[in-house]
Amino acid sequence: MNIDTGKLQPGEARCPAISTQDIIERDKVAAPGWVRSESYEFLGSEDVSTDRYVSAEYADGEFERLWTRTWQFACREEHIPEVGDYHVYDIGQYSFIITRVAENDIRAYYNACLHRGTKLRASGSEGGASEFKCSFHGWSWNVDGTLKQMTCPWDFPHVDKKKFSLPEARVALLGGFVWINMDPDAPSLEDYIGPQALAHIREWRLEDRYVHVHVQKSFPANWKLTVEAFMEAYHVIVTHPQVAPSNADANSQYDVYGEHVNRFISPLGVASPHLEGKYSEQDILDQFTVGDGTMLSDDRPSVGNGTARQAMADMFRGMFEQGTGSDLSSVSDSEMLDCFSYTIFPSCYLFPGISLPMVYRFRPDPRNHRRCIYEVMFLRPVPRDGRRPDPAEVVILSDERSFTEAEGMDPGFGKILDQDTDNLFLQQEGIEASAKRGLTLGNYQEIRIRHFERAVDKYMAMEPLKPGSAVKR
Repeated sequence: MNIDTGKLQPGEARCPAISTQDIIERDKVAAPGWVRSESYEFLGSEDVSTDRYVSAEYADGEFERLWTRTWQFACREEHIPEVGDYHVYDIGQYSFIITRVAENDIRAYYNACLHRGTKLRASGSEGGASEFKCSFHGWSWNVDGTLKQMTCPWDFPHVDKKKFSLPEARVALLGGFVWINMDPDAPSLEDYIGPQALAHIREWRLEDRYVHVHVQKSFPANWKLTVEAFMEAYHVIVTHPQVAPSNADANSQYDVYGEHVNRFISPLGVASPHLEGKYSEQDILDQFTVGDGTMLSDDRPSVGNGTARQAMADMFRGMFEQGTGSDLSSVSDSEMLDCFSYTIFPSCYLFPGISLPMVYRFRPDPRNHRRCIYEVMFLRPVPRDGRRPDPAEVVILSDERSFTEAEGMDPGFGKILDQDTDNLFLQQEGIEASAKRGLTLGNYQEIRIRHFERAVDKYMAMEPLKPGSAVKR
């Protein structure tokens, strides 16, 4: 695995084993253009200051500058399918009622009574409503945000009902997700994501899926450390040794798109370069299908004269065709197998693959900058009859519970998440104990972390968003 980097420019070094694109090129069913593209950019080799992970003042600045100006995934459209349905989304001290006002009109109201500030709907609540009424003094607003009723209106001659509508954040829809932004002057969601990544997302048709499993857990680590724990496959060989025999970790491809989106592609069905020569093709297939940490439980299949990767792609295709009644013969082997991880800054991960379509969401704990709220959502295709099932209710795990205990969670994948999060506790404590006040990142395998932190720096250099900024109708 050693390589002479003396003649290479910074950022040019790659794992000397076969590349992700070379692996995908050998597949029987060819991958689409969004898979076959590359978009790496060298972004420097300087340390990233650790102050951002340990300072309460820094976290306060993020709520004023970063979270108020960025696009965030607030809910799925299936959470609010009917007019009057609502879903409360909280980010730090901010709270929003996401509601469907009409078939094609979704709004995000600041979740506070305009009389004396009481929340109109409790955090975590959702349901259907014909009005949003304050539990304290009874003021109420229509679903379209207009003021419906004041208690004792004779005492408020100074309140103009026409000017007392609920303030709104901006709303955009993409891929079945509802996105919000508190900054009325922020770029559109399309411009924020950029043309390349936007084209990829639209190809996936995530609007044709629904939330099948939803698990949430809080971690004793800063939200940025938690986001970054999933941005690279560099840790796989040490943290997840049980998957390394069928995961081409060091071969993974890393890409950046504009300021706000990055990704990796991590191929499956190929042994880690760290284990070169230790596993046969049949060993690789066995490890994935019947070995320790497997995510499958079928009888042992055979490679025959082919490769483990091809056998796995064919097996997955058959399983999903049988389960969904769909014809997947034209879906590429790479889409059937590989891990595609896209981060949309600051808090959303999209995994569009067929085998493990997921969404991650990360939010800082508003009461403790050393804690983070982490969510995993598994997406399934909408049934062929077009009747969309209700989204899964969130399963909230306490600190001591394992992901393997969550209803609907595959035990093998739950074990992987437990391994990742065990590291986070040690990393947070280690950073605070360290005499070295910076993180040293790899130029290629950890480029997503550097790209992410550059975006953090950009927003932290801005002025705080002025109180009262909101969409005006």
